[in-house]
Amino acid sequence: MKLRPLLAPWLALALAAAAPAALAHAVITATSLQEQPVKPKSPAHVALFFNSNIEFKLSKVQLVSKGDVHSPLNIKPGKKRGELLIDLPGLEEGEYVIKYKVFAADGHLTDDQLRFRVAP
Repeated sequence: MKLRPLLAPWLALALAAAAPAALAHAVITATSLQEQPVKPKSPAHVALFFNSNIEFKLSKVQLVSKGDVHSPLNIKPGKKRGELLIDLPGLEEGEYVIKYKVFAADGHLTDDQLRFRVAP
């Protein structure tokens, strides 16, 4: 009895089961803005938490402010796996959007945005 005909269906099943994990993108699991999307004063930084490691050198974050002004922001790794810290400048009262493009360690891109407001 040859094993090859019996092995092929099992191999195909194993590959199909592993595919979703291999194709997964970095998913944001929490942010420091979730608890309070309206800030009484300008936060010094925002933390984003992802379900996978992030390639910081390949990732970019921008702040979009009034008048559709885009400003690049500095990012750095946090203390936890998948934590991204974004340094913010002093912000005046108003609405802001943080646009981020992050690369997961597996090479997949996650492109999204967060909205928040600074109001006394």
